[in-house]
Amino acid sequence: MSYLYLLLNLGSLSIPFLFSFHPKLKFYSLWKSLFIAIFITMLVFIPWDVIFTLNGYWGFNDTYFLGTKIFGLPLEEWLFFICIPYACVFTHYALLHYFPNIKLNTNITKRLSYILILVFFFITILNYDKWYTFINFLLATVLTAIVVSINKELLSKFYFTFLVMLIPFFIVNGILTGSFIENEVVWYNNNENLSFRLFTIPIEDSIYAFSLILMNLSILEYLEKQKA
Repeated sequence: MSYLYLLLNLGSLSIPFLFSFHPKLKFYSLWKSLFIAIFITMLVFIPWDVIFTLNGYWGFNDTYFLGTKIFGLPLEEWLFFICIPYACVFTHYALLHYFPNIKLNTNITKRLSYILILVFFFITILNYDKWYTFINFLLATVLTAIVVSINKELLSKFYFTFLVMLIPFFIVNGILTGSFIENEVVWYNNNENLSFRLFTIPIEDSIYAFSLILMNLSILEYLEKQKA
């Protein structure tokens, strides 16, 4: 099934894209800032992806993608960094539109953020010899520290919306890591991670998603504020 990874990308994008034109949401009005945010975020995540693939920290099953590669990454992997952030950022704003009061107060946001920073950093220093764990939690530490200092309002809402986004995340990432199919689409070298999985998903992937989405959202909101 060589088109499975492509279908997962397009399936994740399809409904958010169609509802981007909903007259109440008008998500398309954010497209310019969103695609700049996606591009900037890819400048961080794509080199990381290329280096980890070249070093065998993770890789891709040829059975599930079409075969075209750019810098050693399947075309579908490049699309992942467009389709998934688009879908997640759309979900964030759609939830806030229909549930505008789902947010933490400033003090709780700060305390929760500081706790997360400490936990992320603690895991980072304890696992300096496991490259996926180390880089993943280090990025989450730095990113959370930056965002809590410049945009607490975003975090006060993101902590709720991210919990909702974890539902489709577990479905899509579960398939990518081997749930419901014979072999995984993406394989991991367990010597470079904690070897702890949620179903078939490495625990690091949830933090990877946290950083990927938060980086896109924080850049988008910064650009929108500058535009305003």
